[in-house]
Amino acid sequence: MMSTATPAAATTPSHSAPAAPGTRPARRRRGKVGRNRTNWTATVLLMVGSLAVLVPLFVTVNMSLKTTGQAVDGNAFSLPAPFTLSSFAEAWNLTNFPRGFAISIFVTTLAVVGEILISALAAFAIVRNWDRRLFRWSFFYLLAAMFIPFPVVALPQIQLTGMLGLDNPLGVAILHIAFALAFNTLLFTAFLRTIPLELEESMRMDGAGTWKVFWRLILPLLGPMCATVGIFAFIQSWNDFMMPSLIISDPSLQTVPVLQEMFQTQFSNNYNVAFSSYLMAMAPAIIVYLVAQRWVMSGLTQGAIK
Repeated sequence: MMSTATPAAATTPSHSAPAAPGTRPARRRRGKVGRNRTNWTATVLLMVGSLAVLVPLFVTVNMSLKTTGQAVDGNAFSLPAPFTLSSFAEAWNLTNFPRGFAISIFVTTLAVVGEILISALAAFAIVRNWDRRLFRWSFFYLLAAMFIPFPVVALPQIQLTGMLGLDNPLGVAILHIAFALAFNTLLFTAFLRTIPLELEESMRMDGAGTWKVFWRLILPLLGPMCATVGIFAFIQSWNDFMMPSLIISDPSLQTVPVLQEMFQTQFSNNYNVAFSSYLMAMAPAIIVYLVAQRWVMSGLTQGAIK
């Protein structure tokens, strides 16, 4: 009896079937082409911007270390030979720097703390009561106030502060808070919209009131934005010249930027003393910005993304 064996099917590698009509073939992934290329336009702009800051800073430091004879030779880029710190001591005495420094610290501290607290409270009230017309229109009113510069209302402010007895450093700090309220409230409002409302609701269910919610929950979460507002407030208040010069009636209570004006009149030839005073005046602002700059962009970007 003859048996027929069925041959096993040969397993051959199957080729991919042709794509059906109407379907697109899979695209190949592109490599990282162009990612390592240098953006020369941005590089040049950054270099120009850096030079615009570093060159005046170099001239300031360089001139402050020169003697009076070297400072008037007409070459601001020549290195001092020899180095001297006598101009710093002279500027310290001429401007009565400790008193002006203390007054500037007083004004700046009040402005920074006041701007952070008042603007945060205003933004918290506006965001959580946005459905009410009064709060919504209050926000629009603050935005409109951003377009009114101080020189436009300078004369009424001078008369008002004089009538109220605020023609002193305290009045300057109050005006700094008032004129920065609109911009700071705008920043805090954008940041508060990113905080989930469920966090407040869970805290209220535990019996917390509005004040407790703000101090225990909202204000700590506003930390990055508080740092951003604080550094802006510090730089603006510390470097302000116009407002203290117009508001403060007692010359002995002037801030550091106003005290620098004497080098534009009486001591116009003492360039080394003038630059030494400028360097001492701007040193605190530079130090504060270098310390707190990492929070500036983080606060702005977190407030811009929801």
